[in-house]
Amino acid sequence: MEANTRGTGRLPAAFLTPGSSSFMDFLSDHQPELLPGKRTLPPVQGVIEAPHGTTIVAVTFPGGVVLAGDRRATMGNVIAQRDIEKVFPADEYSAVGIAGTAGLAVEMVKLFQLELEHFEKVEGAQLSLEGKANRLSTMIRSNLGMAMQGLAVVPLFAGYDLDREKGRIFSYDVTGGRSEEHNFAATGSGSVFARGAMKKLFRDDLTEGEATTLVVQALYDAADDDSATGGPDVARRIYPIITVITDDGFRRLTEQEASELSRAVLQRRLEQPDGPRAALL
Repeated sequence: MEANTRGTGRLPAAFLTPGSSSFMDFLSDHQPELLPGKRTLPPVQGVIEAPHGTTIVAVTFPGGVVLAGDRRATMGNVIAQRDIEKVFPADEYSAVGIAGTAGLAVEMVKLFQLELEHFEKVEGAQLSLEGKANRLSTMIRSNLGMAMQGLAVVPLFAGYDLDREKGRIFSYDVTGGRSEEHNFAATGSGSVFARGAMKKLFRDDLTEGEATTLVVQALYDAADDDSATGGPDVARRIYPIITVITDDGFRRLTEQEASELSRAVLQRRLEQPDGPRAALL
């Protein structure tokens, strides 16, 4: 919806009408066709071929949570993009990792970012982490029609809970069903392999550095067995996106930091290609 910047200079009545603090509710009331889930797709035969993002992993540690993702997008048996970004900040204390139809997922993340910012400006306070997780669940549920046509979005949401003073992870299904995960979680086609790696390497007393190493290990294991997951690509200098969320807020590791972590993991795998007999941390 565009504001009226000509004539009297007044905003349209929709912008001045009292309502909820939800930007999605605002769009639903005044221009529902702008919401992704309200679009009508033409009839198609079979599954729509569109780029898909894959493996996202998250792990908690005392003081925060790490959320990371590989960089590969696939379209059937073709690598559609080698350096796609799948992990985004939602606000200062939370982040979203996307798996599923890449275009819709990125659009959903942008709408989710706007939803949280709109709430904060209207209410003058941030949503609780639980509230943010619920808002994202509602957005995923509104995409159910698209999901039934093969355009599913299945994100992983993580953040630092200021009230409980710890990192938390939430996973979703295509219907918007929300589950809180404890210690670690993974989603996407390589999630089975990533989860197996994290199960063996996770400890309750991980440091931040050990937690970031753990997610790179998990993504490496996923890429080793899942063709849709991209491992660290030293030749092209493409490394996983790794983010850390603590009481200091959201931070994305620099390319140099991600490179050093990935190279260290690769070096250990060269020494023990079939996996170590002891923990790799």
